[in-house]
Amino acid sequence: MAKTTTTLSSAVAVSDTTIVVASGSGFAAGSFVLIDQELLKVVQTYVSGTTIGVLRGQNGKTTAAHVSGANVTVGLASDFDNPAPEVDITYPNARARTLTSYTAAGAITLPTAGSDTVAVINGTSAIAMTIANPTKDMDGCILYVISGGKSTSTVTYTAGFGNAGSSYDVATLPAGGQTAMQMIACNGFWLLLSPMTGTLTSAVPALA
Repeated sequence: MAKTTTTLSSAVAVSDTTIVVASGSGFAAGSFVLIDQELLKVVQTYVSGTTIGVLRGQNGKTTAAHVSGANVTVGLASDFDNPAPEVDITYPNARARTLTSYTAAGAITLPTAGSDTVAVINGTSAIAMTIANPTKDMDGCILYVISGGKSTSTVTYTAGFGNAGSSYDVATLPAGGQTAMQMIACNGFWLLLSPMTGTLTSAVPALA
């Protein structure tokens, strides 16, 4: 069975035992579902339709809330390589990485100390996202911002990337293709790790 991907038609709360998807294609009783980093299992009583009963937090993965529009991938257990259980440790030997989808304007959730975060901005509509200063115990944490759709979404960081101030505080992701930017926390600020495929509100030659 090949993996099939659709999207959530409505948000999923941590305690929900059903999900509503845009398409029921590929779903079957006992199949596994991946939303962000949570692995779910379709209940044995499922027959058809887009409202699907699920068992949450499979294979030791943490149960989490998911926004409407987040990607939903369904397949067999073997399609997901039997992921190892998550372990909540402040500074794990292997760095933890969380993935969160966004479909509405708001603040991007920052990584916890000792971990990294992937923020996926879904959809083709431009939305305005913001990033707060990292705390100093987050030094070395990496934040990835990915445009999952082709949109001119913006990412505003009031301090300015690299603590450069208001001339460098807004990144605009281009609509021509899916793009990504990455930054690292250092001394209480976010620094761009490499040139991004978008543009800043003011020209930054070092990032060209």
